[in-house]
Amino acid sequence: MKLLKNVVLPVSAGILGLLIFNSCSVRIPEGATAVKDFEADRYLGKWYEIARIDFKFEKNLNNVTAEYSKKDNGHIKVDNKGFDYVKNKWKESIGEARFVEDPNTARLKVSFFKPIWSGYNVIDLDENYRYALVAGSSLDNLWILSRETTVPEDIKRRFLNTAKRAGYDTGRLIWVEHNK
Repeated sequence: MKLLKNVVLPVSAGILGLLIFNSCSVRIPEGATAVKDFEADRYLGKWYEIARIDFKFEKNLNNVTAEYSKKDNGHIKVDNKGFDYVKNKWKESIGEARFVEDPNTARLKVSFFKPIWSGYNVIDLDENYRYALVAGSSLDNLWILSRETTVPEDIKRRFLNTAKRAGYDTGRLIWVEHNK
């Protein structure tokens, strides 16, 4: 009991505190810059994931979409869906996004498991809000999004060049299939 009280509980509380602190300090990769003059209302709606650097929450997913809508409190609802082709079933995660700075800078933090937040930084966006390049908090998270299931070759090249300049290894990208 003494070990629990004097060691385990303080260490556990410290680890939990570090996790919470770390999750509140969402970052943008050093070589990336968030889009300025961002119009959140134009960004809302359905996006198709064209490519991503794979990670455990999206492993084995195709037909991935993200839908963004404004919540009553002014924050943004995030509804991600994808088809797990290994388990042969749909997965869905609903979260919330909030601006890190001002609403005119495309730096947001997103959470699917509060109080843990991750960076969501739009680092390139076409003028019609049809195609977006999104960076996470580190060089391990990158997404290419489109309002349709494809992206024009010139936009693809532009986004890949932007990602490379920011320090991303674009060879790690998984190109998402959309067939359901």
